[in-house]
Amino acid sequence: HGVRTTGDKLCLVALGGFGRGELAPGSDLDLLFLLPYKHTPFTENLVEYILYVLWDLDIKIGHSVRTVDENLRYAKNDMMILTSLIESRWIWGDQELYKKFRNSFQGSLMGVSHKSFIKAKLKERDERHQKHGDSRYILEPDVKEYKGGLRDLHTLMWIIKYVFENKSLFELAEDNIINLSEAHKFYKSLNFLWTVRIHIHYLNRRSDNRLTFDIQKSISERMGYKERQGASAVERFMRHYFLVAKDVGKLTRVVLSLIDDQIENKNIVRLRNIFWVKKINGFIVKGNSISVKSENDFIEEPLKLIKIFYVALMNKLSLHPKVIKLISLNLGRVKKIRNDKEANKIFIDILTSRIENESILRLMNETGFLSKFFPDFGRVVAQMQFDMYHIYTTDEHTIRAIGILSKIEQGQFIREMPIQSETIDSLQSRRVLFVAVMLHDIAKGRGGDHSLIGAQIAEEISPRFGLEPEEVETVSWLVKYHLLMSNTAFRRDLDDSTTIINFCNIVQSLERMKLLFILTSVDIKAVGPNVWNDWKSLLLSELYYKSIELLSGGENTENISERVNHSKEKIKQHLTDWKPNDINKFLSLGSKKYWLSYDLDAHIRHAEIIKNAVLQDDNIVISFNNYPNKSNTEIMIYVPDHPGLFSKIAGALFLSKCVILDAKIQTLANGMALDTFTVSGLYPNEIDYVYKESRIKDKIRVALEESKNIKEELRETFNLNKNKNRELFISNTRVIIDNNASKEATVIEINCSDRAGLLFLITDLISELGLQILSAHVSTYGERIVDVFYVKDIFGMKIIDK
Repeated sequence: HGVRTTGDKLCLVALGGFGRGELAPGSDLDLLFLLPYKHTPFTENLVEYILYVLWDLDIKIGHSVRTVDENLRYAKNDMMILTSLIESRWIWGDQELYKKFRNSFQGSLMGVSHKSFIKAKLKERDERHQKHGDSRYILEPDVKEYKGGLRDLHTLMWIIKYVFENKSLFELAEDNIINLSEAHKFYKSLNFLWTVRIHIHYLNRRSDNRLTFDIQKSISERMGYKERQGASAVERFMRHYFLVAKDVGKLTRVVLSLIDDQIENKNIVRLRNIFWVKKINGFIVKGNSISVKSENDFIEEPLKLIKIFYVALMNKLSLHPKVIKLISLNLGRVKKIRNDKEANKIFIDILTSRIENESILRLMNETGFLSKFFPDFGRVVAQMQFDMYHIYTTDEHTIRAIGILSKIEQGQFIREMPIQSETIDSLQSRRVLFVAVMLHDIAKGRGGDHSLIGAQIAEEISPRFGLEPEEVETVSWLVKYHLLMSNTAFRRDLDDSTTIINFCNIVQSLERMKLLFILTSVDIKAVGPNVWNDWKSLLLSELYYKSIELLSGGENTENISERVNHSKEKIKQHLTDWKPNDINKFLSLGSKKYWLSYDLDAHIRHAEIIKNAVLQDDNIVISFNNYPNKSNTEIMIYVPDHPGLFSKIAGALFLSKCVILDAKIQTLANGMALDTFTVSGLYPNEIDYVYKESRIKDKIRVALEESKNIKEELRETFNLNKNKNRELFISNTRVIIDNNASKEATVIEINCSDRAGLLFLITDLISELGLQILSAHVSTYGERIVDVFYVKDIFGMKIIDK
């Protein structure tokens, strides 16, 4: 190159995580090539040479080449660059150049505008939380980006370094700005999350921050977690993860409060606008946040520990971070008010408030107050269930369920849950419903049946909340039977009178029916996004209406002949353009069950299909009917009845990527089968509906005409439908034979792990056993399925032979 000038100086600087000295195995290296005041041919060649060497070593690089002035100029206008420069670290090259840059950076940028920097970083954090679901309790979390993860700790670190000019938390503790225990907790949380992240990188052999189900078990083993009574090793590991995520939230509030105090004391800027100060119920209110008059308030009057939440809720105020820290420091005093009558009344007033209370309940949980006030609830805090159905931890699921219940009452779900929204206004036991939702999963993770154990806990704890004896009894009953309605609606034939009678024999009263209906609905909806759907709503509503009818002493469910005649009369009145002889032929085809299993519209549709099939001499008729405003489709198949019919159709629908939700099978007096399948997944992102329906019809015809071996085609398809997560969750296979659930048929209930083509395999086997399938009801709970079949033997009888 010849003689080098002062402009040829170069300094290699680490930024971001590399600058902090934190690198996971798959992380990028973020490098800054720092120049004094201009770009020169020498520095350009050297930078190019270094980058090529690093690329040849297969190292992922994020790099920039900037002069000192360019860094300062860019950082003023770009918050991302400013943040990365806060954590810069000299690696090699001209040290004097780096010192010049650091001095210029700290002198002109660091600490200049605390308010705008803090506001920008907190806004970034909030937007990131919203993007990822705004919960720290999602069961497959991203340890870096999700709420309570590494990025939240980094945000806190950036704010601290910016405000206090690169001081560490331990240095702030030495200066008595924060507590030493908080500094230790910060680095303990950081170390735990980093350990988890590094394990993820090693297991996946790439940069990945998602703690997915398939690696949770491996990481729990690597980190030394052991199984304990009521909780597996992986559940204990994940509970620890969620408790750390919760600690991160607490740390953020506490440290921001302390920074707020420091800034306020220096008269630099306040984090919150304070327009006025006033007193409400013995508390201090500044702007929109509530605090206490003195740090001794909670010592002198422990009742204020719960009163402050109530006052905040009723006045729509937020808790000042300083008071949140104070609550945490005084949690030991909560046990003094645990059995206090007024404290429990306040708790119930918060729980049953007509003002939106989900956020205040979540804050009561995150401060640790709920766990101390209500130790049984503390046992489900941060508790996860290792399956693919439950999205949230048990405490988060419970609080979300209460939030949904409150929104139903306020009319926010009138389109999604119209019957529930109407029913809730007629309740006489509103307080019972809210307490039951709070307690419905209280016994999760204790081993045994959580419904039975939970009912006992509810019976013990409800009197403490001030509930009357009859209210306590109803809460306990609701907890005991909180799965009864969903199990009945999704696993039993609702057209079978025995189903409704057995269900009503347990429910017994109209008020309990209403309470159970709403509790079941909010429980399902709070499981996770998209778990509540049109089909579940339809089945629950059908069971609700039929049960209300029976419990109200209305139409007798057993009065079959009268109901059949009534159904036939309505059909006659609608087939006005039919000849009397054709009407009588149609009315002679169905069994009593057929006339009771469908509504009038379905009967008229069937009549037209059967009539046209005779006129056109067509042995296979396939008809589609889309539910109005629903995501499901009804596929009706009219075909000569023969063994294995159901399994062939099930196989064809699986190959067509349709998910079968329900099936009704009718054999008519003319030897034809009239099978109705309710399916979802027919139109995912489809534009040409007609083309899709045509393909499904062709697939079903091929299966029925046996022009291609459906088993072979399914076997070829199985390899394309493996799900690595489903292989992790192996459910115990259980087969239950029940001869009491129906007067006419034997009920076979199958519980097992889901897999591709399972419904076809089961129904094919049932056909091989020489059994007729009368109806099928299919429920999927993540990786687990419950398939229920109503069957008869070849003589049309129940299966009584052992």
